[in-house]
This record gives sequence, C-alpha cells and structure tokens, in this order.
Amino acid sequence: MSKGFQIIHRDSQTRARTGLILTPHGLVETPAFAPVASQGTVKALTFAQLEELGAQIILVNSYHLYLRPGIELIEKMGGLHSFISWPKPIISDSGGFQIYSHSPLARISLEGVQFASHLDGQRIFLRPEDVVNLQLRLGSDILMTLDYFVPYSASLEQHRQAVAITSLWEQRSKQEFLKRKTQQQLWGICQGGTFSDLRRQSLETLLQLDFDGYALGGLGLGEPKSELIKTIEDCLPYLPEEKPRYLMGMGYISDILEAVTYGLDFFDCVLPTRNARTGTLFTSQGKIVIKHQKYADDKRPIDENCRCYTCRHFSRAYLRHLYERQEITSAILNTIHNLYFYLDIFRKIRQAIASNSFGSLKASLSEADKEKEE
Repeated sequence: MSKGFQIIHRDSQTRARTGLILTPHGLVETPAFAPVASQGTVKALTFAQLEELGAQIILVNSYHLYLRPGIELIEKMGGLHSFISWPKPIISDSGGFQIYSHSPLARISLEGVQFASHLDGQRIFLRPEDVVNLQLRLGSDILMTLDYFVPYSASLEQHRQAVAITSLWEQRSKQEFLKRKTQQQLWGICQGGTFSDLRRQSLETLLQLDFDGYALGGLGLGEPKSELIKTIEDCLPYLPEEKPRYLMGMGYISDILEAVTYGLDFFDCVLPTRNARTGTLFTSQGKIVIKHQKYADDKRPIDENCRCYTCRHFSRAYLRHLYERQEITSAILNTIHNLYFYLDIFRKIRQAIASNSFGSLKASLSEADKEKEE
C-alpha cells in the first residue's frame, strides 16, 4: 500500500473532516487516536485486547526502544511489528518530549542532543539524522522529526531559540530521510509556544520541506485553554489541507473536540491508560475515582451507557475491591474501559462528521470531560 492521505468527507458546519492515512501496514481512519505504547506495549493490555477495542494505530517511543532492548535486537527480530506482534500501523515519537521531561539530563546544541541515560547515567549523543535512522530501522509507518521545545512559562527568546533549533533539525531530518526509498512517512513538528509569529515561522520552514504530515507540538503544557485554541487557529491557515494534521499529546476530550472542529486529524495521549492504572475512570456522566468508599457496595457498571467488556461484566464494587487489593486485574479491566471509552468517542466523531452532525455530537459529549466526579 502506498503512503499518503485522503480526505473523505468535510462536515458542512465546521472544519471537521474524515480521512484515511495510507501506510505500509494498513489504513488509519481519521480523526484517530493512538494509544501510547512507549516501550512497545500498551500497559496492562495484550495486543489482542487492543485490536478488540478497535485501536487502529499505536505510538511507540524511539528513545526508550533505543535504550532498551536496543535497535539492533529489534532489527534482528525482524523489525518492530514482528518483535511486538502488532500487525497494524505504528507511529514512533522521536524523543523530543524526553528532551523536555529529562531536561536536567539533556544538553542541546545545534548538532543534536546529549542525554545522560535515566537508566544508568551513560552519555548518549543523538543527531536528528540518527533519530530518523533509528525510526527507519524500527520499521515505523510514521516517523517524527527530532524537535526541541521549552515550557509555556519560558521567555520569548527561549521559544525563539527552540524554533530555530527545531527548524534546523527538521531540515537535516528530511535530507536524511530522502536518502532512503521507503513507503514510510516522515512528519514535521511545529513549535513556538503560544507565540503566533513563531508558530508561523516554524510552519513556513516545514512547508518548504514538504513533509508527509504536520504536527503541532509543545502544547498542553499549562497554557490556558483559550491560548491553546488561539494557537490552533493561528496555525490553521498554514497547515496544508491535503496533509494529515497532528495535535501531539492532547488527551482531554473537550480539547480534542475543539481541535477536530478546526480540522485536526490525529491525537495521542497517556491520559486514558495512566488514569486507568490510578483508578480514575471516564464515563459519559463524568469521571469516577473508583477507590472512594461510596462505590464499595455499588452494583452498577462504571458506565451504564458503555458496552466494553468491563462494563458488561463487572460492578463498581468489584472494581473498587480489585483496586484496593492492588490486583493486576484492576489495571487490566480499568484500561479496557478507558481505552474503549476514548476509541468509541472517536468512532462517534467520524460517524458524526460523515453525517454532517458533528456540532450536535460535540454538544452531547460535553459531559465526558467534566472535572467533577460522577
């Protein structure tokens, strides 16, 4: 299957659209959500369970896989798809977020980034070309360029420097990628914080390089929601219609719905899986913190409107018991529910766009992201 992107339908009332991302390992219907499988696995689930839930694509982290088990081993095992036994598309993150999250251990230069491994302190130097080659060797369907961003609270000059470094790295990444004839895709990442001029400058560089897709990175880091939406609006005129648009690391349903309204196509986040393991469950009526005493004798499922395996078979009382006893089954059943909830919302989003009723769906889902407990 050749690579590319096709727009299937546009909502008549908003900029929302459905589409297809074409990859060597199959199609991804958009808008799409990628469960996070940083180490080559979605925590607490088998890939058979993930397929049953309807996941189309997973996101792995090339930095973590580079450290353990190592690219050479994965290549020896036939590539990442074969090694983890996942037949569908894979998108690999470049390690840019690890530069941010491990900032005391990372030193940035124009040439690349030097990490002190969080595992053993070993010094590792990665150039943007190295990161492209790591992902090519993994066999990812969609590769992300190495990027650099700073906290929301950083100064204008710090954001400007991050954009300059990211732009240089992306130029070198594309040059390296073009050395290989492959059906894999390379997507570029726009940075610039919430500064509209910097975002435009970053996107202008990306457009000259003609990436297969375009991502908005460095958001969801504490900026007010109004600034998040304004940043998306500012970037929209520069994002090519014919290419997929990715909002990185965005997991709150209300933010996803707003982004889809503006025509964004692709999302990922640890929110549903990480919250599942800490006992926070998402429902159509708000979130549930299952450890609370009030659920000790509650016979109801997590969500009476949900058709996932967990909700069809188990009560809140039982799930609370499992969580309180720290049983492994607690993480499994909670993760099944939370991922089903997210993937089902994306199924509904695609159906609503196709029937020109996305606005109505958006209004009806407003309860799904409430901060107060059900």
